Amino acid sequence: MSSNHEQRKARLYDRARQYYLLTRLNRPIGIFLLLWPTLWALWIAGEGRPDTLVLLVFVAGVVLMHSAGCVINDYADRKVDRHVRRTQERPITAGGVRPGEALGLFVVLCLAAFALVLLMNRLTIYLSFVAVALAVAYPFMKRYTYLPQAVLGMAFSMAVPMAFAAQTGEVPQIAWLVYVVSVLWTVAYDTMYAMVDREDDLKVGIKSTAILFGEADRLIIGFVQATVILGLLLLGRQLSLGVPYTLGVMVALALSLYQQYLIWGRKPEACLKAFINNAWLGAAVFAGLVAHYLMPA
Repeated sequence: MSSNHEQRKARLYDRARQYYLLTRLNRPIGIFLLLWPTLWALWIAGEGRPDTLVLLVFVAGVVLMHSAGCVINDYADRKVDRHVRRTQERPITAGGVRPGEALGLFVVLCLAAFALVLLMNRLTIYLSFVAVALAVAYPFMKRYTYLPQAVLGMAFSMAVPMAFAAQTGEVPQIAWLVYVVSVLWTVAYDTMYAMVDREDDLKVGIKSTAILFGEADRLIIGFVQATVILGLLLLGRQLSLGVPYTLGVMVALALSLYQQYLIWGRKPEACLKAFINNAWLGAAVFAGLVAHYLMPA
């Protein structure tokens, strides 16, 4: 009896561990990259004081939807991940999780996120359907377009108009400026990420901006990064954000230059480091926003 009990515990632990790895909760970089533009939007929409319920719903929603996105991505890539060195041990392609199980987990995560969205207003609920559609479409875009990073950017950034809708009941023009900046930022850092797997992706037929840009990759990433910085400065001007915010953007500029240094030799390890460094860039902008709204009027 004791032996059977221990075996059941071991099986349950293994299932939980496989799901944990499948949702990438062990590597929270993606959560941070999705979270920062969401927090930018909430702080701007709430003028430094976002509604507590809205804040909690969106933070939890980021974790759930990022996890769901990882699951559907690995499901879509289950037949090619075994041919890419970095992804050979992912749970589905390694046999730790069956494809049907992964789809079931994806549905559960989406339903949990939707349950949270139901606490928000009707406009936010409507926008959530667009967000889910983009999240589902992204993994399959790698087979049909060299711009899957743009689709990922649109999916990741849907939290921005949703945050404005939840906080203010509308999506003002400034929200779309934040959205565009977020999309471009995602294209920049995910191209760095795609540079890590470029050689393997070419062999298995996966498309990406890293492949599309070719030898011009660093130049184009630099141009996109510069556009992001200009967009953030324009955002500050439109909202009359003060010196703390500008300092945050200047830190973001310095980090962008550091990322250019890292990807200069196109070494996979350095490109991955540059990708991860973007978490600090998003944090710097958010810190500038928080500091601005904490300043006495």
